[in-house]
Amino acid sequence: MAVVLTGVTVAANADDAARAQAEKVISMKDGSTVFIFKGGKMAMEDKYGRATRMDEGKVMETTDGQKIIMHGDEVSRLSPLLKEHKGP
Repeated sequence: MAVVLTGVTVAANADDAARAQAEKVISMKDGSTVFIFKGGKMAMEDKYGRATRMDEGKVMETTDGQKIIMHGDEVSRLSPLLKEHKGP
């Protein structure tokens, strides 16, 4: 299945370090943010700003109502980027 990415909203509250590493940043309807890295691997930041796990193949809805499918689980890639920006 292809991931639909046209017309998605860039998350305004995403951390700069994580946004710099990601090719796309997408706001989800539930308040979370999905980061898409080079190669199509994805990571999710929950609405509280924490890197969180998401099951492979999970269908998610963007703020504009589009559906995307989770590919990969790059929590280990996103977590240090979020912590780097926020500090201890």
